[in-house]
Amino acid sequence: MVYRRGSASMKPDSFPSCFGEHEALQFNLYGSTANSVICLYEIKMLGHCRPMSVTWCKTLLGQGFSISIDDTSSHCMCTIDIKPWLFWGKQGSKAVNVEGKKMQVFWNLASAKYMYGPEPQEGFYVAIVCEQEIILFLGDMHQEALRKLKFTPSQMACTLLSKKEHLFGRKVYSTKAQFGEKGMTHDIAIECHTEDSIEPQLCIRVDEQTVVEVQHLTWKFRGNQTISVDNLEVEVFWDVYNWLFNSNDRNAVFMFQTFSDSIENSRNKTSGRSSQSLLFQWSSFKDKETKWFTESSCASVLQWPNSQSFKGTSQRVSSFSLLLYAWKCE
Repeated sequence: MVYRRGSASMKPDSFPSCFGEHEALQFNLYGSTANSVICLYEIKMLGHCRPMSVTWCKTLLGQGFSISIDDTSSHCMCTIDIKPWLFWGKQGSKAVNVEGKKMQVFWNLASAKYMYGPEPQEGFYVAIVCEQEIILFLGDMHQEALRKLKFTPSQMACTLLSKKEHLFGRKVYSTKAQFGEKGMTHDIAIECHTEDSIEPQLCIRVDEQTVVEVQHLTWKFRGNQTISVDNLEVEVFWDVYNWLFNSNDRNAVFMFQTFSDSIENSRNKTSGRSSQSLLFQWSSFKDKETKWFTESSCASVLQWPNSQSFKGTSQRVSSFSLLLYAWKCE
């Protein structure tokens, strides 16, 4: 069930400040034709909860992925790259040392199926192992992976905190998203008309149902609106300034944000650490992650909800963020 509540904001300054009109994403991932998805997870490794990012990418050369984690002992980023290549092995393993311990990545993408973007949807697994324990498992081939790898699954469930995706299109930009840990996977479609011959307008749909509709987009090029998906409040932000007032080779930005009721309720039941403490750790982590993306001002999408645009939400913390960069292909 999806329904919308509230109205769009007409004040540009009510949008998170890092979506300023002069802030452009510097996109340089294996060439300008790349398509990528970055997922941020909370995992438990070597006795501590920490952020780990998994980046899926697709280029003219093929598909690949990268895994990054912060090594606090040496103050550096540890990254394992499986670079795109038409003839790369779709199953294998790699290892890297993190704080003096070996972290291994095992993958099998030989039967992987893809839909909208570079992130596989089924028929695959990626297992990240440290000290004989699977600290992060992605994919649907659980039994095959456990039988082949013979490692113990982690006692702590991993949490998806944030997802960033680049979308390419002319008028309609589509992706899929799950807003709750036990919720359904929903189809998201963003349709924007900015031609000179008609009044600019924006429409956002979830499962073919319109949840955000903005007329007179020239005056409402930035804004936010609250909708409900799977009985969860979702704050939707948009910034299409570049499409209206800059060249079409620059991107628009959309964000979908869900919240916990309070900081206390957002504490991890296993580790006892609040999501707020992880946000500060992720901010430091993101500053170091420059191999795959460089952004001109945004330290972390997870910090944006602290903006003044969230009135009365001082005790609310983000439980999930979906950030979409939309690029026009003329």
